Amino acid sequence: MPDNGGSTMASQTTSPAANGTAALATESVARDFGQGDSAVRAVDGVTVQIGRGEFVALVGRSGSGKTTLLNLLAGLDRPSAGKVWFEGRELSQMPEKELVGLRREKIGFIFQSFGLIPLLSAFENVELPLHIGGVSWRDRRRRANQALELVGLQGRAGHRPYELSGGEQQRVAIARALVAGPSVLFADEPTGELDSVTAESIGGIMREIGASRGVTVVTATHDLMLADMADRRLQMADGRITSEDS
Repeated sequence: MPDNGGSTMASQTTSPAANGTAALATESVARDFGQGDSAVRAVDGVTVQIGRGEFVALVGRSGSGKTTLLNLLAGLDRPSAGKVWFEGRELSQMPEKELVGLRREKIGFIFQSFGLIPLLSAFENVELPLHIGGVSWRDRRRRANQALELVGLQGRAGHRPYELSGGEQQRVAIARALVAGPSVLFADEPTGELDSVTAESIGGIMREIGASRGVTVVTATHDLMLADMADRRLQMADGRITSEDS
C-alpha cells in the first residue's frame, strides 16, 4: 500500500474495508481543486485509520489540508483519487441520498461559528435535527434534555443564543451534534472563537464523549491545547500527514 508521507499508521493498514474495528479509514486519498496549471492538490495520498471511540486531532497551518481531509472523512466532499471508508462502507460507492441519511443518523458536526439559529432557544436548536428527522415530540424532548444535560446546560435550555456566552453556545452546538446519537463526531476549529479556559472545557467535553459513549471524535484545529487532549495528533503539511503523536 502506498506510503502517506510520514504517518506510521500507513504501514499498519492492510485492508480498511475489511477492518470492522476501524470507524474511519482512507487509502491513498487525494483531493484536487481547479484544473490544469491552476490545479491545487489539497490532500495528497493520505492513508490512515481511526479506531472506534478514538479522539484524533488533525493539526497544521492554514492550507495544510486538514479541513479538506475532515470533509472527505465526513462524506461532505468526494476524493479526486483514493478511497474513504466509514465503518467499513466505501463512501464513493454510496449515492447522494444514502450519504445524506448517513450524515443525518451516524455523523455529528461542530463548527467554529456555532451555527445556531438566533430565534430558537437552546432546547429548540438541539431538538431541531430530530424534528427534521420526524421524531415524535415526546422522544425529541427526552433526547434534547439528555443532550443538554450532558454538556451541563440543562438550566439554560430556554435561553436564545444571544443570551449565552461563546462557550455556552458551543456547548449547545455539541448537544445538537450528539442528539441523534451519532457514532462519529467531526469538529472543525471548535475552539477557534473561545478563550483558553473555555476552550479547555470544550476539549474536556469532547474527550469525555469519546471515553464514556464510545463516539469517535475527529477535529481539525490550530489549538495545540485541544490537540494535546486528543488520543492521537496527526500533523499535516502540504496535504500530507507528516508526523503522528499519541
